[in-house]
Amino acid sequence: MKSRRNFIKNTGLVTGGVLSSGFDTQPLSSFNRIIGANKKLNFGVIGCRGMGWSDMRSILKNPDTDCIAVCDVDDKVLEKRSGDVEKITGTKPKKYKDYRKLLEDKNLDAVVIGSPDHWHCLMLVHSLEAGKHVYLEKPISNSIKESNIMLDSAKKYNKIIQVNQWQRSSPHYREALDYLWSGKLGQIRLVKVWAYQGWYGMLDTKPDSPTPKGVDYKSWLGPAPMRPFNENRFHFNFRWYWDYAGGLMTDWGVHEIDIALFGMKVREPKSIVASGGRYGYPNQDTETPDTLQTLFEYDNFTMLWENAVGIDGGNYGQDEGIAFIGNNGTLQIDRGGWQVISEKDYQNDRKPKLETVPYQKSKGSGLDFHTKNFVEAIRNNDPNSLACGIDSGSIACINAHMGNISYKVGRKIFWDKKNQNFGNDKQANDLISPKYNNGFKLPG
Repeated sequence: MKSRRNFIKNTGLVTGGVLSSGFDTQPLSSFNRIIGANKKLNFGVIGCRGMGWSDMRSILKNPDTDCIAVCDVDDKVLEKRSGDVEKITGTKPKKYKDYRKLLEDKNLDAVVIGSPDHWHCLMLVHSLEAGKHVYLEKPISNSIKESNIMLDSAKKYNKIIQVNQWQRSSPHYREALDYLWSGKLGQIRLVKVWAYQGWYGMLDTKPDSPTPKGVDYKSWLGPAPMRPFNENRFHFNFRWYWDYAGGLMTDWGVHEIDIALFGMKVREPKSIVASGGRYGYPNQDTETPDTLQTLFEYDNFTMLWENAVGIDGGNYGQDEGIAFIGNNGTLQIDRGGWQVISEKDYQNDRKPKLETVPYQKSKGSGLDFHTKNFVEAIRNNDPNSLACGIDSGSIACINAHMGNISYKVGRKIFWDKKNQNFGNDKQANDLISPKYNNGFKLPG
């Protein structure tokens, strides 16, 4: 394991293809050992207020797993989760406010990274350097360049990395995709992906204020620009500000886009055009669009992303989902289930072109299936068995960032696959890499 000093000596940029292929099928190096079925796996969780804790709690449902360390910049969160762990395991975990100190614990086999998006790249690279397996929250990064760096780092260190795009592990998604791949829908010409979230995203403007007692705000900001503390930009709502996240496009979008691109077996678009704005709540201080439509062009089909906060009325009566629209019918899937709607044959007395499939409800917890898959992959030393490895996570993330870049520049952009950039579009290319602050540098 490298020292804390080496953890923060990140002076170079990793090169390589942004959408490189096939990491999920790469074998682990021969020196990696298989962890036996009877050996307890020790976990730590970094960023444990929201999904980080949900992930950790789900992991603890698996036999012979333990949480021996928790890390958060907020003392209140740290105390709360320490107590929660003790209730489940019977033992209090070690508490850390600096994740690098947590990573020095040689008893840790794996970590859960549940921090805000702008920290994911640094934390993943440092965790891999420390020899840990990683369960990583989505989106994997806050930029295209960071995704590239994380892919290269994953290849270098050869650890098990599961991205929490847990819909990949839900049985009803696999059932629906098997139907899609049967070819019954005919030529797929359009895929719709959407998230209409009526319950969140609306914030009353609040003034800057002193940092709450017990919060290490400087560490929370990390590589993001320094600015006064504001409650709206902190827990949970950080996702509405570009410094830390990418709005609904990267929050919900990676889930839906992941299934869409996985189903269509594609990686990168040819062009992207986004249109939207802060139409629903223009007077709030949030930055990401509350209303957005983005059209991605691939070979032989297009994908349309839609999002809106404060509205639940999504397509097909669902507030989120994916629809594969073919010549013979439409396959619609969401977290609740899936269905098939037939087209009419207008050249044959309007007869249905295929047999409809009534709404098939989901069963079980997709998150629990996903964490079980991660634990088993560690025990079996088998990255090929992962439902959503780092490569899969990067595809959805990079496509989503492309949509946000089109929105920011205000025009259609074109992806140059050979050069892994937006051609001669300097403004769009400048948004591929993040700008780190406060002495932090992109890891090398």
